[in-house]
Amino acid sequence: MKVMVTGGAGFIGSNFVRWLLRRDAETEVVNLDKLTYAGNSENLRDLERGSRYRFYQGDVVDLGTALKCMQGCEAVVHFAAETHVDRSIANASEFLRTNVQGTHALLEAARHTGIRRYVQISTDEVYGSLTSGAAHEGSPIQPNSPYAASKAGADHLVHAYGVTFGLPVLIIRASNNFGPYQFPEKFLPLLITNALQNQPLPIYGDGLYVREWLFVEDFCEAIGLLLQKGEVGQIYNVGSGDHRVNLEVAKAVLKKLGKPESLLRHVQDRLGHDRRYAIVSEKVRTLGWKARRPFEETLDGTIEWYRSHPGWWRPLKERAKISVRA
Repeated sequence: MKVMVTGGAGFIGSNFVRWLLRRDAETEVVNLDKLTYAGNSENLRDLERGSRYRFYQGDVVDLGTALKCMQGCEAVVHFAAETHVDRSIANASEFLRTNVQGTHALLEAARHTGIRRYVQISTDEVYGSLTSGAAHEGSPIQPNSPYAASKAGADHLVHAYGVTFGLPVLIIRASNNFGPYQFPEKFLPLLITNALQNQPLPIYGDGLYVREWLFVEDFCEAIGLLLQKGEVGQIYNVGSGDHRVNLEVAKAVLKKLGKPESLLRHVQDRLGHDRRYAIVSEKVRTLGWKARRPFEETLDGTIEWYRSHPGWWRPLKERAKISVRA
């Protein structure tokens, strides 16, 4: 199978490209990435000499580029997106452009190239904040941040192209991923790298926000399964069922690194901050998937990865001027 991956130089995208090429010696990957601040060609540098991997730097909004990269591909897995909520609050325009218009361009390209499977990577944030229970695939869409709204808009477009044009689409909504190669602006790598540098760990508000944590390798396995066995036209939630309070995650990071809790710094809360995310993932589990790696074990491994790769994350933090921003 020849698969086009968008945003394959980013966090989840680069992990998925590696997973795909490891899983099947016959798989070929075409990676389209704009290489914005969050895309890093170093994430996949070691693959560039391989005959089964091709990288193209370009913008998903450009239909011509999308058409060129999609030629000969059987499937598309669309990761490319602006994802940081704070940035969407400061300026939503790039989120609308990349996340909505970019998805539109890819759908048009897929329609004209005869793609056999189009997979949209979405987020549990489109369901909004839940005071209790968990969202299933049919739950109302109630995004509360410009980022989440842009992803919800993209999901609606994907659904519409499936219904109107018969495009073989499916949507995957994931809970909070973590692991190697995650841009150090995000919550967990920011905590880890700040702790390694003996810098304050920023905690929004009271820190009692709840997220469902999913190791990126487990998520890659779910995507691979759905790429093969997912039902066209369907939405699939993919979560671990492991819910953690942000403040407790921060304390766990400090404890594992032998750092004092005095490094915790409560900062002004984010506007419209969603209190709790939770999703029901039974639908994907009926196909044989489950999160296999325990949070504590994968947190240890993730911390060790950042500890042993300062040459990867230090330049990124310096260029983006990331220190105590969450």
